Amino acid sequence: MAQLPEELPDGLLVLDVREDDEWAAGHIAGASHIPMLDVPSRLGDIPTGLQVIVVCRVGSRSGQITGFLGAHGRRALNLAGGMDAWQAAGRPMTSSSGMSPQVI
Repeated sequence: MAQLPEELPDGLLVLDVREDDEWAAGHIAGASHIPMLDVPSRLGDIPTGLQVIVVCRVGSRSGQITGFLGAHGRRALNLAGGMDAWQAAGRPMTSSSGMSPQVI
């Protein structure tokens, strides 16, 4: 699992695989959103040349997707602790719900 980086480096894709309502409530600014069950059909939307950090709420779903991406030629890491750890560390988040960002 990838540890929580101090800053997200350039050339990194953060892939959030949570459901739409979870994403709307709060996510990492600049992240891409593809719900877990849609990843296989949208594999072509995930660049092959970038390091991918996959995130969900606690790391279970993102762990499964990290394995899937690795099996399909993507360089993918699972973000340790997921969005729960991100929020607990006071890392910046944004929302698309119009409310203060939160992890649900």
